[in-house]
Amino acid sequence: MRVSREEDSGAPLLRDAARRASVYLSGLAERRVAPARADVDALVRWLDRPLEDEGSSPQAILDGLDRYGSPATVASAGGRFFGLVVGGALPASVAAAWMVTAWDQNATRHALSPAAAAFEEAALRDLLSLLGLPDGCGGAFVTGATMANLTGLLAARHVLLARRGWDVEARGLFGAPAIPVWVSADIHPAVRKALGILGLGRERVQTLPVDDQGRVLAHELERRITTPGLVCAQAGNVNSGACDPFHPLADVVARVGGWLHVDGAFGLWAAASPARRALVAGVERADSWATDAHKWLNVPYDSGIAFVRDGAPLVAACSIAAPYFPGGAGREPAATTPEMSRRARGVEIWAALHSLGRRGVGELVERTCRHAHRFAAGLHAAGFEILNDVVLNQVLVSFGSDAGTADVVRRIQEDGTCWCGPTQWRGRAAMRISVSCWATTDEDVERSLAAMLRCASRP
Repeated sequence: MRVSREEDSGAPLLRDAARRASVYLSGLAERRVAPARADVDALVRWLDRPLEDEGSSPQAILDGLDRYGSPATVASAGGRFFGLVVGGALPASVAAAWMVTAWDQNATRHALSPAAAAFEEAALRDLLSLLGLPDGCGGAFVTGATMANLTGLLAARHVLLARRGWDVEARGLFGAPAIPVWVSADIHPAVRKALGILGLGRERVQTLPVDDQGRVLAHELERRITTPGLVCAQAGNVNSGACDPFHPLADVVARVGGWLHVDGAFGLWAAASPARRALVAGVERADSWATDAHKWLNVPYDSGIAFVRDGAPLVAACSIAAPYFPGGAGREPAATTPEMSRRARGVEIWAALHSLGRRGVGELVERTCRHAHRFAAGLHAAGFEILNDVVLNQVLVSFGSDAGTADVVRRIQEDGTCWCGPTQWRGRAAMRISVSCWATTDEDVERSLAAMLRCASRP
């Protein structure tokens, strides 16, 4: 039987996939956030089979994905998931991701996808303006905040060693001058991971003390640093939401000729909100920055971004040449990232930015911060202790003893109304509420708050 051009292109299958995805997304408001154990078990049983000699039809694959996969997912795209600062995905960015997948572009070089390169350049320009970073910064679109930190630190390593006459890309680290590294005592583990991958060591770094909210004590850096080195600060403590004092840190680093890197995985987006911008005052004085567009910009995963004040060291650290690589004028995407073949991430970021606009991004940040304040006020009024100053979208709450707090967190997760995770803060167990999803409504907050109080009141 002759297959029509439409069927051969997969159009009927894609229409069915779009229908099923739409049904999934529209049902998030009513379903439990954590999947039921029975649904996870059903998925595991369906997957527990050998690869057969003959393949299944694409329609059968799609049927199984929806029947067994959809019920077993965590509803993190909905409005009642408050774990791990992961955000959701805006409708425009989801639609853009579908288009990107259909285009199937290799975004590594301009010649392979002029469209992907153009979207990246436009998105980079918009991001620098929105976040108040210097015009002309180099930028890299990578997988997530860990890779964004690593990319910014690649440029830092190149510069700090080049100033001492060492070409690290050519000669490696064997026999290289040591690079002093200072990090916040509360720095995210992703930064330590990046330092380890780069050969700078996770444990050899020097730790800077912080205040009760997790902000670096800048005078301690001034007292300790005497030679050019790398200083890693953060915008948005992953527990408290607090931001380091960037002006004093930048003053000290500039005085010794060092490099200031900022992990702003979610907190850097405070710069987009007029009401919160003061929290990151001076962040534009750093030499490199890392953030994750999946968090507060709410685009699909695989959307980390690294910025470097001077793009030349980034290109020096990441670019390669080969006879079969077609050259191109202007910015070559592959010359700014550790990766080669990759998807066109800049398209989804551009779509999110332009679906919201400058004012919309600021309102998204401010709205989620307002939701966090409502959680803190409601829990405090019920007699529970809020452990942090709620300055952004993070709330830390104790339900009494460490064991009691852990028990309440478990009950809330099992209840399914919302999802919050456990953490440790200043030696105490806490529940962390992270509000960063565009889909979270006032109703979601009140419904979730009622569930938290209900779970916490059980004997």
